[in-house]
Amino acid sequence: MRVHVADHPLITHKLTVLRDKNTSSPTFRSLTEELVTLLAYEATRDVRVESVIVQTPVATAEGLAISSPRPLVVPILRAGLGMLEGMVKLIPTAEVGFLGMVRNEETLQPDIYAERLPDDLSNRQCFVLDPMLATGGSLIAAINYLFERGAVDVTAICLIASPEGLAAVERATEGRNVHIVLGALDDRLNEVGYIVPGLGDAGDRLYGTV
Repeated sequence: MRVHVADHPLITHKLTVLRDKNTSSPTFRSLTEELVTLLAYEATRDVRVESVIVQTPVATAEGLAISSPRPLVVPILRAGLGMLEGMVKLIPTAEVGFLGMVRNEETLQPDIYAERLPDDLSNRQCFVLDPMLATGGSLIAAINYLFERGAVDVTAICLIASPEGLAAVERATEGRNVHIVLGALDDRLNEVGYIVPGLGDAGDRLYGTV
């Protein structure tokens, strides 16, 4: 598993505003979109392309185009939806699928309660959007589900991660082509599974339910 923690002052600045408990939901949503677009530049560094020839006003030029099958962007509901617009702004030709996940109160493991994905993920590059990598349970389930459906590599974009969650994902995806792109790697998880210092519940803060 490859991990990239983005080290850029603009990313740190936007994360600082997101962390502030006084930041309003509209500002939180706007900054999340901007931040995801910045992180997506790193996340798409290895996106598959093919050579093309185009006609400029002066001459022909050789360039690159995103190859087929197109990348698949998969936000994990609900908080991942707040990251979607920032991602598709960068790759407007990408396809979009959705995974809805909820914790099973008996097993305490994440269950998929809804999915809208192409039937065939063979040879697909997938980009999973999940703002908080805390315990890693939801992200592990999503990554494994995509590989089981035929994906060949999966990149996850997260605003913030905990060391514990990152280690759990690495253990669970050993031997698979997984790339994690983060805005920040925080200190730890607290006793109730929140990232410290973190930014609280990303879904609640995105949609104003606190």
